[in-house]
Amino acid sequence: MTALRATDQFPVRTFGGPTALFEYGGLRFLTDPTFDGPGDYGSSGPVLTKTAPATAAPADLGPIDVVLLSHDEHPDNLDTSGRALLADVPLTLTTPGGGQRLGEKAKGLADWESIELERPDGGTVTVTGVPAIHGPGTREEIEPVSGQVVGFVLTGEGLPTVYVSGDNASLDAVQRIAERFAPVDTAVLFAGAPRFPMLFDGAPIVLDSAQAAEATRVLGARRVVPVHYDGWAHFTEGRDELAAAFTAAGLADRLDWGRQV
Repeated sequence: MTALRATDQFPVRTFGGPTALFEYGGLRFLTDPTFDGPGDYGSSGPVLTKTAPATAAPADLGPIDVVLLSHDEHPDNLDTSGRALLADVPLTLTTPGGGQRLGEKAKGLADWESIELERPDGGTVTVTGVPAIHGPGTREEIEPVSGQVVGFVLTGEGLPTVYVSGDNASLDAVQRIAERFAPVDTAVLFAGAPRFPMLFDGAPIVLDSAQAAEATRVLGARRVVPVHYDGWAHFTEGRDELAAAFTAAGLADRLDWGRQV
């Protein structure tokens, strides 16, 4: 076994919803920070209902070096507490539009655009923005309704390849990412099959469980940490559905539910 394989299984802490924390290349990354309590939250579209609190508070996390924010426009991906947290984080990577809205410490990444981050122990981590579509269709059809979304791939010398999907519903986008980066060591897949009857005829606007399993196969992912499947009323498939879909696909051994704290 090579040193690269030995770094596969770095711990990922999950906090409910889309929020996860991991250390990679000596840097601490947080995905889509959501720490507000249960209740109804207004958005540019339907009202979103949070049903369960996060399992930690921002003060419990310790220092964060980089936030990987799939998009800033929906409260189930960035809420009031999450926005406050961004003020204490040196860098937030997000969509090109979000990079303009969130101020000087935010940078938007277009598809395939990369940024190199200095590692504390020398060398760099490369973060590449990758395609994501927040609904069942083409970007041109979906973005006027659901907004712009970005995913991320993290790479570095002697480090595993990590994919953070963001709120993506497109297996075609996953295929394009796989063509450049597969096999992936760890995929943090946003799932949950969120649906709204008034949008896209009720089709999922992020991967459903069967699609998450298919994305795992396409990416050749050695480990999948699912997020974005619990804590909100519009998530229609949870842990049981994910486990069943991965079992049916013969991929149950790839699932890692994260270290919930």
